[in-house]
Amino acid sequence: MCSVSRGQIRKALSGFYYVDTGGETLTCRARGKFRQSGMSPLVGDWVEVRETEPGRGMVWEIEPRRSVFDRPAVANVDQLVVVASLATPVTDPYLIDRVAAIAALKGCDVVVCVNKVDLADGGPLADIYRRAGLPTVCTSAETGEGISELISLIADKLSAFTGNSGVGKSSILNAIEPGFSLRVNAVSEKLGRGKHTTRHVELFQLSCGAEVIDTPGFSSFEAEELGLELKEHLPECFVEFRPYLDKCRFVGCSHTREKGCAVLQAVRAGEIPASRHQSYLRLCQELKDLKAWNANPGQNPAHKNR
Repeated sequence: MCSVSRGQIRKALSGFYYVDTGGETLTCRARGKFRQSGMSPLVGDWVEVRETEPGRGMVWEIEPRRSVFDRPAVANVDQLVVVASLATPVTDPYLIDRVAAIAALKGCDVVVCVNKVDLADGGPLADIYRRAGLPTVCTSAETGEGISELISLIADKLSAFTGNSGVGKSSILNAIEPGFSLRVNAVSEKLGRGKHTTRHVELFQLSCGAEVIDTPGFSSFEAEELGLELKEHLPECFVEFRPYLDKCRFVGCSHTREKGCAVLQAVRAGEIPASRHQSYLRLCQELKDLKAWNANPGQNPAHKNR
C-alpha cells in the first residue's frame, strides 16, 4: 500500500512536480483527473501525494488556494515583489502598474523594489509607489544597499519575484542568500534588455525564514490575466484611487474624463501620481473591447453555428 503525505510543490518542470513533504522531496506526476478537469498543480500548492516507489509519487489532491496566477503559474503567493530599474534596462512604470493591478484583483500584496541604484538614482521611480501607498525599497545587488530592508519586507511570507528581464531579480536573490548562486546574464547594451535567466518556476526556502519564487519576466503576465473581472474592478485595483471612488459626482464614473470626478481632481492636486493615472488609462484602453465571450468562447455569437 502506497504511503500518503502532505507537501508543497517547490518546482514544476517538464510535467514533473517536486514536492517537499518535510522529510524528503518526491518527484511526482499528477493524476489524470487534473488534466481532464483543466486544473494543473502549481508551484506553491499544498498537495496530498501518494508515494508509488522510493522517491517518486503522484499528486493526488490539491488543497484550496489563497491566490493563483496563470502566468507565472504560481499559487498561494502572499505578495509579488516587482523588481524595476532606472539603469539599463529602464523599466516602464506601466509594466509595474499592470502587474500591481492584477495582484490587487487577486488579493495579493505588492512590494516595489527599484534595483541598480548604484548605477542610476532610483528615487524618482520609488517616490511614485511610496506615494501610491505600496511598500517600496531601493536596492543594489552589487553594493548590498537596501537588501536588509528588502529582507524585512519578505520575512515569513511567500513572495514571487518578477520584473522585466535584466533588472537583476536573480542577482538580488543571490545577494539575499549567497548560497543560491542563481545564473545571471549580462544586459545587452545594443538591445537595452537582459536575457531571461529563469527558465522555470521554482520555490526556495531562505535562511531568513522567507520563501521566494523566482519567475520569468514581465512577458509572462500575458493576456490570460487581463480578464473581464479586472475590467469590472479596475478602479479599486489602483489602491490610491480607493478613498475617492465614492466621491465622484456621477454614479458609474469611469475616472477618465468626467466632470466632477474625484479621482481626476486628486490627480490634478498631486494626491495621486500622474503616471499611475496614465497607466490606468492605458489599461482601460487595453481592456475596453473585452466582452463576455472573450472569457468564454462558447458564449461568442460567432461560434453559435460552428
